[in-house]
Amino acid sequence: MLRSTRPRLSHVGLYVRDVELMVRFYSELFGLRVTDRGQGQTFKNDLVFMSADPEHHHQLVISSGRPPEATFSTIMQLSFKADAIDDLRRTSAKAPLLGASKLFTLNHGNALSVYFNDPEGNTVEVYFDTPFYVSQPHGDPLDLSKSDSEILAETEANCRADPSFMSAKSWQERFKGDAGV
Repeated sequence: MLRSTRPRLSHVGLYVRDVELMVRFYSELFGLRVTDRGQGQTFKNDLVFMSADPEHHHQLVISSGRPPEATFSTIMQLSFKADAIDDLRRTSAKAPLLGASKLFTLNHGNALSVYFNDPEGNTVEVYFDTPFYVSQPHGDPLDLSKSDSEILAETEANCRADPSFMSAKSWQERFKGDAGV
């Protein structure tokens, strides 16, 4: 018998003005590959399916159809998980060269983040998980010119000063217990 589970977030789609500009941006910055492209049958937008993971046909869909007059994106943020703090440094250096703007960094305690706008003004976050938990929202300055060990020591000290502090593993166990998982 199959066990029923809750649906899980799998991918996101963006309406854009310039399909090829956005495909190039996400390909070059995040290594996403085009897995398929074509025109939708239900709605006649040009669609480009992109993924960095062979387990997922697409993680991002770029769709034509964003009105030229649309100046405000309704996407709060697109978030990409990094495996190392150095990935944040590399992204911070490369994103502006590809047309990103408004770059800034934040230390959320549970994650270290770089934020920027893609070429069409959608907010993108690249983050690295830390082994700590503090309640959110939480935002301290993040200086990526410091060494990894300096950043993590500073993060741990700031987190321990917060009354909600616990290890990320403890928070995960509590979450599992609360959800009956």
